[in-house]
Amino acid sequence: STLDWPNWTLPTLAYREAAPGRHLQLGIARARAAAPLLDHLTANPAFSEGWATYAEDLAKELGAYEKDPAGRLGYLQSLLFRAAHMVADTGIHHDRWTRDRAVAYLVTVTGLPLAAMQSEIDRSIVWPGFACAAMIGREKIRNLREDADIELGPDFDLKSFHDAVLAGGARPLGALESDIRDWIASRRPAPPALPQS
Repeated sequence: STLDWPNWTLPTLAYREAAPGRHLQLGIARARAAAPLLDHLTANPAFSEGWATYAEDLAKELGAYEKDPAGRLGYLQSLLFRAAHMVADTGIHHDRWTRDRAVAYLVTVTGLPLAAMQSEIDRSIVWPGFACAAMIGREKIRNLREDADIELGPDFDLKSFHDAVLAGGARPLGALESDIRDWIASRRPAPPALPQS
C-alpha cells in the first residue's frame, strides 16, 4: 500500500511500477501477437524486476528529478533499499538470519517504515533470490545497453534498444542477451560494396 511509504518515495515507486516500469513492460508483453503459453505460466523475475529497477534509473536519466529534490532523495533511497534488500535476502537464505533480524536490518539501513520492510522480508522468505534478481536484471540491461552503444556508435538509438528489450516479453537473461546481440547485428550498417574491376 502507498500508505506504507513516505510521499517523497512515491515518484520512484510510480516510475518503477507504472511507466516506464512494470506496467509498461507487462502491457507490451501482453499485447504481443501469439505470445507462447509458457510466457503466461512462468515468471522471470530477473527480467521483470530488472526492467522495473532499470526504469527507476531511466526516469532519472530523462530528468524526472531535476525539479524534485525530494523525489531524487526517494530515488537514492530506492537504490539503497535494493542493495540492503540483497544483503537481507542473502542473510536469510545463506546465513540463516531470523525474520526479525532481517526486518531490523532493513529498517535500520534504509529508514523505511516497519510495515513495508516486514512485507519485503516476508516476500524474500518465500521467494529466495528475488531481491538479488532485480539487481542482476538491472545490471544485465545496463551492460547490454552499454555494449550496444559502443558497438553501434552514432547508429545507437535508445528507443529502439528499449523496444528490442521489451518486444520479447519477460524471458531468461540469456535469451535477452541473444536477442540484443541479434538486434545489434541487424542495426550495423552494411559494409561498403567492393569496387568491381
